[in-house]
Amino acid sequence: MRNLVTDVPGLRVGHADDAKLASGLTAIVFDRAATASIAIHGGAPGVRDTALLEPEMTVEAVDAIVLSGGSAFGLDGMGGAMAALAGRGRGFAVGAARVPIVPGAVLFDLANGGDKAWGRRPPYWEFGHAAVEAAALDFALGSVGAGLGATTADLKGGLGSASAATARGFVVGALAAVNALGQATVGDGAHFWASPYERGGEFGGLGLPAFGLGGAPPFRTKGTAPVNTTVCVVATDAALTKAQCKRLAVVAQGGLALALRPAHAALDGDVVFAAATGSHPRVPTTRDLTEIGALAAETLARAVARGVYEAAALPFPGAMPSWRDRFARA
Repeated sequence: MRNLVTDVPGLRVGHADDAKLASGLTAIVFDRAATASIAIHGGAPGVRDTALLEPEMTVEAVDAIVLSGGSAFGLDGMGGAMAALAGRGRGFAVGAARVPIVPGAVLFDLANGGDKAWGRRPPYWEFGHAAVEAAALDFALGSVGAGLGATTADLKGGLGSASAATARGFVVGALAAVNALGQATVGDGAHFWASPYERGGEFGGLGLPAFGLGGAPPFRTKGTAPVNTTVCVVATDAALTKAQCKRLAVVAQGGLALALRPAHAALDGDVVFAAATGSHPRVPTTRDLTEIGALAAETLARAVARGVYEAAALPFPGAMPSWRDRFARA
């Protein structure tokens, strides 16, 4: 186990980004089309081709999922990913034609100090194509891909991932581009809200936070402008229906509430895609589905914390400090 979403058999992850731009894109590419759905609990989402993911819609499976920076400009990235997949003969068959199915979601990173003067054509289409071509089992975390330009209320955000397995061996993985309205850490300290779910010191091993006699720390957010969205994918090797993927996405949204304060706000765009590769030989029982959902929420919380823990500050004046800048021991 790599402790990455690619521990789920049947998918790969690729990044494309630009340090000067301080933005990028991450593609989750399935070896063969995977059943998928979505849950949107934030009030300010930016998405493309997500209506088809609802259980009553006709198309059952997707070829890839794209998470991108660039706000609405980043929606071009799904087109680039489609082009790369079309070159491989992938896609939903319509007569002799094939249309790659690539839904995606974007986050706002346009005000992070990077040079967004890209002229007539934003670079996200090229990012989408390049990320699909770069997709592999091993991939970097932190300030890369869709997490390159991400921030939270007080620390640099980033791209995180984690995985786990159920008692009967179903694998669950999560990937999160953390660009949150709120905090991933408790108050002014180093402890993560997700610390009860940490495994193997994956984000510092500091243990549980202590609120003290005064109760929870003061409420803190990035500001009042719509400059945030945590976009995520959870995946499993269980064979799920589209309706079961929808339920998995809904349950996994709880992981954002475990890892971020606040989550699901009016100016958040919190989006969770859920995908099932169906490579596991066992048919999941209702008990299995319940455990897969619980693990998906916990694994997503861990992925959020890892994204912040692994991030590096952007090299611009006034940039958010990274977790390691503020808290790492010498």
